[in-house]
Amino acid sequence: MTDRTAAVARETAETDIEVTLDVDGDGDATVDTGVGFFDHMLDSLATHALLDLTVSCDGDLEIDDHHTVEDVAITLGTALAEALGEKRGIRRFADRTVPMDEACATVVLDVSGRPYFAFEGEFSQEAVGGMTSHMARHFLRSLATNAGLTLQASVSGENAHHEIEALFKALARALDDATRLDERRAETPSTKGDL
Repeated sequence: MTDRTAAVARETAETDIEVTLDVDGDGDATVDTGVGFFDHMLDSLATHALLDLTVSCDGDLEIDDHHTVEDVAITLGTALAEALGEKRGIRRFADRTVPMDEACATVVLDVSGRPYFAFEGEFSQEAVGGMTSHMARHFLRSLATNAGLTLQASVSGENAHHEIEALFKALARALDDATRLDERRAETPSTKGDL
């Protein structure tokens, strides 16, 4: 099997981030961003996508959580694109719907190399555990842009914790499906021959 791993560092005046990623992992995660609920979501992402993931972020949380969440998404997206390389043999497309109690989230994904993001829904509370709820949407957008994903997502519910967690779990399951290797396919899954 091809080694589908990446290590990416990103340092700005606002954040200092290191990410390591193994697409073919066991779901092991070590995450420290300084935002407890965001750490929980990244751990859930790794667990349900079976990614081995480490994320270390020293961000300007004295301002707010925006730069931390956005820049982690940028760095993780860059790592995912690097780990997948030419995307040979992947299934490419996936969609998953995940419930969490009263909440339900759907993610439709194409590992297309063409960044596009669409979102439907609202979050029921403004923040969860130090993470501003709308940053979940921004995380998905920044991840899609930097990983080269077409990502369409929707969410409904009554509790922002459940809504965001369902979104991350739906993303995880869709990523696992779309990046899985298909033993019947040796080349990049595109009539163009390139993604």
